[in-house]
Amino acid sequence: MMSSVKVECVVKESCLIGEGPVWEESEQTLLFVDIAGQKIHRWSPTTNHIQSMETGAMVGFAVPRRSGGYVAAAGRSIVAVDWSSRTTSRLLEVDQEKPKNRLNDGKVDPTGRLLAGTMALEERPAVLERKQGALYSVTSDLSVTKHFDQVDISNGLDWSPDEKVFFYIDSLALSVDAFDYDTHTGDMSNRRVVYRMAEGEGLPDGMTVDVDGRLWVACYSAGRVICIDPETGVRLQSVSLPVMKTTSCCFGGPDYSDLYVTSASLGLDQSESRQQPLAGATFRVTGLGVKGRPSNSFAG
Repeated sequence: MMSSVKVECVVKESCLIGEGPVWEESEQTLLFVDIAGQKIHRWSPTTNHIQSMETGAMVGFAVPRRSGGYVAAAGRSIVAVDWSSRTTSRLLEVDQEKPKNRLNDGKVDPTGRLLAGTMALEERPAVLERKQGALYSVTSDLSVTKHFDQVDISNGLDWSPDEKVFFYIDSLALSVDAFDYDTHTGDMSNRRVVYRMAEGEGLPDGMTVDVDGRLWVACYSAGRVICIDPETGVRLQSVSLPVMKTTSCCFGGPDYSDLYVTSASLGLDQSESRQQPLAGATFRVTGLGVKGRPSNSFAG
């Protein structure tokens, strides 16, 4: 299967920290953010055209909203995004007692509930005050629940195809964890490790789940995306990319068989930048022989 896998750079515009790719089925576009560049991007594979807007704060993620537009993480705030006017309006704020925190990755569960995590501001990539973050959920009426704290870098999250398991990454823990998940209440319990990163696999960052329930995890500082069977804890596949700081991934394309992978350029020295001219670009991986699922939209 690996012999047919192809990796191509599709968005050459370099991001300081490209993150949170989401495939928009209705628009057939890829939505992603540049965290440190404080921008939200939309790229069309049909026209190869990219549209962007500035957020005025570090932006951890952007996801579609059922009522139109998007919701995004800007600093410690969840904001509504009006794409036509390129403006944002604040809906709520988390970690009010921690002004040196920010929101990082976020995703919407099968019922339309938004889950989003926080972390301390970094001194440099992956160097920060530890145990300052938390994981929150936001319901359609904008009620906020804190599920747990003592998080270092709240990162990848997704759900099993049967919606009964929630997968979660705290990057510096070097593991992918699972919880039993109740989609009706949003409650999560029975936390356990389903995969521990091996030597040379870097930090687990963004993540997506395919239709068969396997996890695809971007490995920051290791230049790859790995596929994990959460039932056995076995790595099934590894896809190498021409950049070291792979940050996140999602499935997209007309039949969700393309894997889109974001990357970062922030923190590279001159030598590393010369060796990785595509650092910060976005890539498309084809020929994996698997498919992903449509993303969920926030119900609020």
